[in-house]
Amino acid sequence: MGADSGALGFGHFIAQTDGVGRSLLIILIAMSIASWAIIAVKGLTLMLRKSRGAAFLQMFWNATSLDAVAAEISAHGARDPFSHLTAHAMHAQAHHAKYGAAKLEEAGSASDFVTRTIKKVLDEETTRLENGLSVLATVGATAPFVGLFGTVWGVYHALVAIGMSGAGTLDRVAGPVGEALIMTGLGLAVAVPAVVGYNGLSRANRVLAARLDAFAYELHTFVCMGQALGQTVGQTVGQTVGQGGTPASGQVQTLTRPAKPVAA
Repeated sequence: MGADSGALGFGHFIAQTDGVGRSLLIILIAMSIASWAIIAVKGLTLMLRKSRGAAFLQMFWNATSLDAVAAEISAHGARDPFSHLTAHAMHAQAHHAKYGAAKLEEAGSASDFVTRTIKKVLDEETTRLENGLSVLATVGATAPFVGLFGTVWGVYHALVAIGMSGAGTLDRVAGPVGEALIMTGLGLAVAVPAVVGYNGLSRANRVLAARLDAFAYELHTFVCMGQALGQTVGQTVGQTVGQGGTPASGQVQTLTRPAKPVAA
């Protein structure tokens, strides 16, 4: 009996199971690899975006003009959501100041055009942040059931084998059934990290999206102050986003945070 008990385990279960059981095990392993890879990549990406975004915001609020911001973006590129949004907003203002409403997508005032551009970039950034989260949600929701199906399948074959052997004692039943329960444990081991990772990444994405939305409001205020952007803004930002745009005016806008309204 001691030898039989020592032979039982995960390896014995894999050796005794059929193609369906092995397929379910492969599916669980693939789910685990996919979820851990997404958690690692998305987590590292969020850390980089957070650090780069903080550095850009510090540079933005300490800049003396939008020309200086545009020069910084042109030199280092738009490597975070905040600089990406700023580059497109300033280019939209410069483009509309030079060409006006030449196409249907440019209809309306400069403020309307900048607003649509900002909203489009915000939607793109939100979609980029949410990439991969559906996989984590799917793994977290389905992995326990995949493991449970593997357990049911294993218990069925174990009971069939015990019935054919004619030995229905507890020591004969406990080993094979206990081995089959391993699949349920594997399903939970795959699902728990996926659910925790999904919740953590979702919260981090919501925080970043809220900060980006708040910054977009202030950015729109600066870009649409009623003054044309400087010559440098139209050139450097146009190069950054892949299109040109050089307004006629050479005025410079000094960056200051909008004053908070005073309560009556």
